[in-house]
Amino acid sequence: MTLKSVGLAAILSLALAFAGGAEAAPDYAVIKMSQTVDGPAAAIWAKVGGFCDLGVWMKIDCKITSGDGGIGSVRSIAGGRVTEVMVGKTDLSYGYAQPAVEGKFYNLYHGYLEAQAVTAKTSILNYTLTYDVSNLPDQAAKDADIARRRMMFMGALNAMKTLAEAK
Repeated sequence: MTLKSVGLAAILSLALAFAGGAEAAPDYAVIKMSQTVDGPAAAIWAKVGGFCDLGVWMKIDCKITSGDGGIGSVRSIAGGRVTEVMVGKTDLSYGYAQPAVEGKFYNLYHGYLEAQAVTAKTSILNYTLTYDVSNLPDQAAKDADIARRRMMFMGALNAMKTLAEAK
C-alpha cells in the first residue's frame, strides 16, 4: 500500500466519521396510555376499533386511501397532512406506522391500539406510541413533545371510553 492510498483511505474514513457523526443517535420515546372501559372488549372494539374510527374520537378527518381497512391499508388524516399504514392487526388491535417522507426527518413513528378484556364486563383500551425524538434540540423540548402527545392521545382514549360506553 502506498502512502498516497493510505492518505486517501484516511481522508475517506475521516469523511465517513464526520458524516455519521452529524446525525443524532436515535432516542426513542415510548408513551404508554390506558383507559378502563365498562363493557366487553369485543363490543368496545366494534365501536371504536376501525382503522378510520379515529375520525370520530379524535375529531379529525380520516379517509382510507388504499386497502380494505386491514394490514397494508393506508389512511390519510388531518386534511392529508399525515399518512399512516396499518402494519399489524388482530381481532382487538391494530398497529400503524407513518412512512418516511422525502426531505423530512423520519422519526419512525408507530402507534398501537388495543382493547384488552379484564373481566366479562370490563376492559382496558391501551394506546402506545413509539417514535424517535432525537431531532428535538434538548431534553426540555423532548419532554414537552411527549407531554403534548400524551395529552392529545389521553383525550382520544377518553373520547373512546365515552363512545364505547354509550348505549
